[in-house]
Amino acid sequence: MNKVDVETLYLKDNGSIPNNPDLPLILYRGSLVDLVDNCADQFKKNNWTNSWKNGVFDYHHYHSNTHEVLGVVSGEATITFGGEDGEKVTVKKGDAVVIPAGVGHKRENASSDFQVVGAYPNGRDHDMKTGDPNERDALETIQRVPFPETDPIFGGDGPLIEVWSNVNRGT
Repeated sequence: MNKVDVETLYLKDNGSIPNNPDLPLILYRGSLVDLVDNCADQFKKNNWTNSWKNGVFDYHHYHSNTHEVLGVVSGEATITFGGEDGEKVTVKKGDAVVIPAGVGHKRENASSDFQVVGAYPNGRDHDMKTGDPNERDALETIQRVPFPETDPIFGGDGPLIEVWSNVNRGT
């Protein structure tokens, strides 16, 4: 596996998209370069299952009941994380992103061949939230989402485990 650059983004509640009050988004640059053809298998090996392959929706949305990993298996895209005034991040083939429960994401633009593989810790089903004012009760759900037991790419001792275990959750 190639050397991986890891970036973290802390995203604040913007009034409609709650984001995650405690956990940062983790961006793994180049982590899947050698694994793009077996991305779902790598996630499954580390107990991130219920996988799918497609693009990213072109509207702000989030999942209040689970974390999510996206592995870019082809093309590139700019994704806004955190809601309307969030962080625009360009991802490309070989990158992966772990999105904590509550963090909004929206595809702004993409190459015609852009595809990701998504998966969830322990194969959790995901809900779909869009920032509607009636969804503010999602904050309680977000706080109850358990820590994953493994990093989706590196297993028991990956960057997610290291970064998230050092977070003081406000529960």
